[in-house]
Amino acid sequence: MSGHSKWATIKRQKGANDAARGKVFTKLIKEITTAARMGGGDPDANARLRKAIADAKARQMPADNIKRAMQRGTGELEGANYEEILYEGTGPGGTLFLVEGMTDNRNRTAPELRRLFERSGGALGSSGTAGWAFDRAGTITLDKATVSEDRLMEVALEAGAEDYRDEGDVWLVVTPVDVLFDVLAALEKAGIQGGDTKLSFLPKNKKTVLGADAEGCLKLADSLDDHDDVQAVFFDFDIPDAEFERLGG
Repeated sequence: MSGHSKWATIKRQKGANDAARGKVFTKLIKEITTAARMGGGDPDANARLRKAIADAKARQMPADNIKRAMQRGTGELEGANYEEILYEGTGPGGTLFLVEGMTDNRNRTAPELRRLFERSGGALGSSGTAGWAFDRAGTITLDKATVSEDRLMEVALEAGAEDYRDEGDVWLVVTPVDVLFDVLAALEKAGIQGGDTKLSFLPKNKKTVLGADAEGCLKLADSLDDHDDVQAVFFDFDIPDAEFERLGG
């Protein structure tokens, strides 16, 4: 199981507590608002909004919260105008990070993220610092208990997926960016319930980190993900299972 998958799984488990749930709601509200602003308030005609609403419902977000977030996006209610920014940086052991941010004040967000990088022995860089080491792709995470490998291959690849990967307890389906939601729709039509679905940055090569570097990478990934203006964190480090457990993963 890759370092990112292990880390993401634990983040989802921790998200069950009330404090973390509030942070998750904040990120989901920003995504709903931005999706509605960019693509309109009709979920049937806006795949990004449709997925954002589904994610919010899966987290038991109240319907009124979802409705207000949509209305702020369409201009029916006043609200912040969020800007999407991709931050790039380096972490311990020469690792590379991409951070998707959504902020109403980039002059506040950038210095705060810079401090998080520096505290963990990394550095926030300029455009091009890390992007070259990643490929843009759609990803869908599926619980292995919900679908066999043969059935997954049949449905996902037929719908346009490029690949699928064994990530321990889950399958990771990889798609071209422009067919992500087509593949998701095909899976759901076949009775296969999609899990975490998003546009991702996948590392072209992974760096194995151990000891202090591994601890620093996890600390940096956690601190970035916990920031209210961060929507997603991608990195190229990988931590072996034994090391991950040693660190308390």
